[in-house]
Amino acid sequence: MFTFENITLRNTFIGLSLGASMFLFSGCFAGNDSVTTKAVDGGVKYEIQDGKYTAYHVNTQNIEKYNKGRVPTPTEIAAWDKDVRPDGTGLPLYDMKHGKPALDENGEKIIAQGTVEFGNELYDSQCVMCHGDFGSGGVGGYPALSGGDIKSLSNQLQNPADEVPNETPPSKRIGSYWPYASTLFWYIQDSMPFTHPKTLTNSETYAIAAYLLMENGVLVDGEEMDEEFLMNKEQFMKIKMPNENGFYPNVDTPENPKQGVENMREFLGNPKNYGIGTRCMTDCIKGEVPLLRIKNELNNFNPPASTKRELPEIVEKETISAGQAGYEQSCSACHANDAIGAPVVGNKDIWSEVVSKGLDKVYHNAINGINAMPPKGGNMDLSDDEMKKIVDYMINASK
Repeated sequence: MFTFENITLRNTFIGLSLGASMFLFSGCFAGNDSVTTKAVDGGVKYEIQDGKYTAYHVNTQNIEKYNKGRVPTPTEIAAWDKDVRPDGTGLPLYDMKHGKPALDENGEKIIAQGTVEFGNELYDSQCVMCHGDFGSGGVGGYPALSGGDIKSLSNQLQNPADEVPNETPPSKRIGSYWPYASTLFWYIQDSMPFTHPKTLTNSETYAIAAYLLMENGVLVDGEEMDEEFLMNKEQFMKIKMPNENGFYPNVDTPENPKQGVENMREFLGNPKNYGIGTRCMTDCIKGEVPLLRIKNELNNFNPPASTKRELPEIVEKETISAGQAGYEQSCSACHANDAIGAPVVGNKDIWSEVVSKGLDKVYHNAINGINAMPPKGGNMDLSDDEMKKIVDYMINASK
């Protein structure tokens, strides 16, 4: 195993995303002297030469006085800060509006809470079209959210020639894999629903989280949840996920966050944790190379071997218009599903009403966005003319 030393890099890079830069240079900056601590990922660090770091140009501008915009207000930060930590930091106590607790008709703060039954209703209206009934998984690669098995996490795909070639892969679901329920709350509120994230209230998020946790058999304070169970911050703090201790090394070190990095560094610095051996790239076999022979008769395949091996017949696809192709790629996720709320292609009545506003207005809404629909359906690579062709296809397909 090779050990590389980090080299202090003092400038900002063009072409690297912030996340990639932070990962690449984590643990690298420590004053003006070269850093001798091992990189967490074991990666090699190169010196800056000719204004470039490997293939990336270095920004040599003086940015010490650079400033753009203004510092956000505490209220603005509170409106967008959805981070929730495993210890409960960030879990909301109240429903919020514009970064401040929402008030009822009596001027009292509204407690954020929701029942499993309410979460079921919200899931059916906001989530089922992608994640399937009861979180069983949807089409198009959207993940299943329930039905996992902790025992399966140790499964590894077997060699087809092994005695048990069809070992199922690990089943990583909310209840079987996630160590903390806080991740579920944070992800739902920050990123869901897919078509219009950050639109759920704290109460709605608690309700959906409670429903999904119930479907995964997760207990609250050792008790099962029923439809009447009311989830709020107090109850959420009593959740202990089944796989909380299934991760190592321990990187959840709230009292000293840097200790988590050191735990990871120590773990990766010991090759016994992930295998040891001698690397060999050329002439790895010394002496005469033995002939590979099949010792056993080829039978008893699992699954049974096919007796006919031919390439599948190539069927030419029917040529489709550019508008249809653009619709299927960028628009069908919303306009082919009644539950989303967008005008469904093929519904004559709805599209007759849409077109009654005038074709120019329909083009304008498609290009610039309307209500929950982002401009150009979120695909800003589409030109205005391409978007118009998509609109024309959707209208003609709905006559």
